Amino acid sequence: MKNKKKWVFILSMFVLVLILTGCGTGEINQSSAGVWDRYIVYYFGEAIKALSFGNPGIGIIIFTIIIRIILLPLMHYQTKSMRKTQELQPKLKELQEKYASKDSETVRKLQEEQQRLYSDAGVNPLSGCLPLLVQLPIMMALWQAISRIPELTQGTFLWLELGKPDPTYILPILAAIFTFISTRLTTMSQSNVQGAMKAMNYVMPLMILFMGVKLASGLSLYWVISNAFQVLQTLLINNPYKLRREQEAEEQRKRELEKALRKANTSKKRKK
Repeated sequence: MKNKKKWVFILSMFVLVLILTGCGTGEINQSSAGVWDRYIVYYFGEAIKALSFGNPGIGIIIFTIIIRIILLPLMHYQTKSMRKTQELQPKLKELQEKYASKDSETVRKLQEEQQRLYSDAGVNPLSGCLPLLVQLPIMMALWQAISRIPELTQGTFLWLELGKPDPTYILPILAAIFTFISTRLTTMSQSNVQGAMKAMNYVMPLMILFMGVKLASGLSLYWVISNAFQVLQTLLINNPYKLRREQEAEEQRKRELEKALRKANTSKKRKK
């Protein structure tokens, strides 16, 4: 149920952003009308140009890194929330076993108990979607800026014409690879990953690859830098390999403690 809600939420965000951006194709400048074009897309373009140092590709890279740094507290909040959710898994499983019946009254009670459990633990099940909620408008504004501001549309970087798709497909492939690594590292730190979350490991990279082939290469450049940053951030701050080692060490410690207790109890019984 929770995974289904996340999928509905994600799709809803895509629809909302598409509505916000509309189908505008005209040039954007200081005289453009509308809140989205005049105050968001225009100033995104101005920020990229200010950071370009003569090359808009460099501006996109620096702009992307700045955005990722700004989002660090939100990503940290997401990580903490995901860990709390993982800690609740045994209790959630107990509730599912207790309310295993599929009749409407039992399902309602299960949902109420789950919501109470989340509330008592201070966990929002949809908090994992917050970074996506913030990044979608950013991504769409960047795409519009690259597609509708002449200095960016006509800009070049390495072999790329930023306003046109990458003819070599190198950036879309790199973007898909980094997206896969990023989502894979995220799910590795969670246990019992099933359903929609497991599918996201493959769906998101394929979506990025498809859009990267079709859309402006400047957007693919954003995806490459953004997801590469995410991979590095995960390895440094929330390294799943380190977490697994810590979990294995904790489990080993518990086994040794239980073994010592059993041995002590056996010794007491023999003395008696």
